[in-house]
Amino acid sequence: MKITEVRVIVTCPGRNYVCVKIMTDEGLYGVGDATLNGRELAVAAALQEHIAPLLIGRDPERIEDIWQSLFRGSYWRGGPIQMTAIAGVDMALWDIKGKQAGLPLYQLLGGKTREGALCYTHAGGRDAIEVEDNVRKSLERGFEVIRAQVAVPKAIGTYGTGGAAEAASASWAGATAEGVGDGGPMPYVEANWEPREYLKIVPKLFAHLRSTLGEDVELLHDVHERLNPIEAARLARELEPYHLFFLEDPLRPEHKESFRMVRNASTTPIAMGELFHTKYDCLPLFTEQLIDFIRCDLTHIGGVTEATKIAALAEPFQIKTAWHGPGDIAPMAHSANVHVDVSIPNFGIQEMVFFPDIVQEVLPGAPVYREGRLWPNEAPGLGCDINEEAAAKYPYQRNYLPVCRRADGAVHDW
Repeated sequence: MKITEVRVIVTCPGRNYVCVKIMTDEGLYGVGDATLNGRELAVAAALQEHIAPLLIGRDPERIEDIWQSLFRGSYWRGGPIQMTAIAGVDMALWDIKGKQAGLPLYQLLGGKTREGALCYTHAGGRDAIEVEDNVRKSLERGFEVIRAQVAVPKAIGTYGTGGAAEAASASWAGATAEGVGDGGPMPYVEANWEPREYLKIVPKLFAHLRSTLGEDVELLHDVHERLNPIEAARLARELEPYHLFFLEDPLRPEHKESFRMVRNASTTPIAMGELFHTKYDCLPLFTEQLIDFIRCDLTHIGGVTEATKIAALAEPFQIKTAWHGPGDIAPMAHSANVHVDVSIPNFGIQEMVFFPDIVQEVLPGAPVYREGRLWPNEAPGLGCDINEEAAAKYPYQRNYLPVCRRADGAVHDW
């Protein structure tokens, strides 16, 4: 079997996705996700201009060899654009292998270690009462674990306050546009964000949630890499009485050594990895046991091949997985997440979103949600597809991730 064509399909059914479709001379094809939110066309160009020519005529069964040649062969290895492009190819190759075998992907990874993947949704609000109300709505839908975010006083458009709708949407409620550029969409601004106000409001939120909801519901919170080490250590310590499932991304990924300060300050479990790109980013946090959950994005670390290696590296250090799973990665990546989730021994939890009908029309086959868990598609491979005719109806629309600014106007990490 030989690869005959690599199609790169950029489509915007509500938000932008970059899809890879690899064709073979035996009629089998595979699909993958190569979406990098806000930089979609950069990945598409890398695939079309640099990677696709290298794949024509190659044997799609040699997944590891192709992965290594794309990663090492560029010399300039790593980074979000290259690793996202490789991920799209990698998922498509695993999809072909599953179709060739007539088996769902999890069977190729060793079979199930569990029935379904425990997942969490997002709840946000303008104040603690509204967050509580949205947490209760999630509990009614069967969720056992819920991420809680609250508006920061004086800030405009606080990240996460839109809850599940925000996580699945391409728009950012409450934000204000920063100019109009050449007439197209420009980045939205989350304004007046200050760590002092944030550090006061978040412990109050969880004090309220525990007092009203009790200890049975599992709660977590996303810092979104906005704090410096001493601020993150303080927050982890102050949240300790509320027994979070984990505190997500308290520091920027460059601050790996600073996780020692956070770890020494508290027993609040820590999750990290959304902005990692390879196994090498993870190693320092694993070997010193500075985190409890690794939450890489399969679409940004080179796909299934690298994810299984990262999970295996984490296992002896008793670190569990919590793969990134928002709406800015396509259903193929969500499917890959869950196939890996149900096959590895050290799975922790899976982030998820409900895709709108328009996405499912273009990219069918997302995992099925039922009773607080995600269930993998039982079709061969990933169980996903690309409706190219439907995709063509929704052309790319320029869009950026937001920008965060402090009260004095200075740019802060979003």
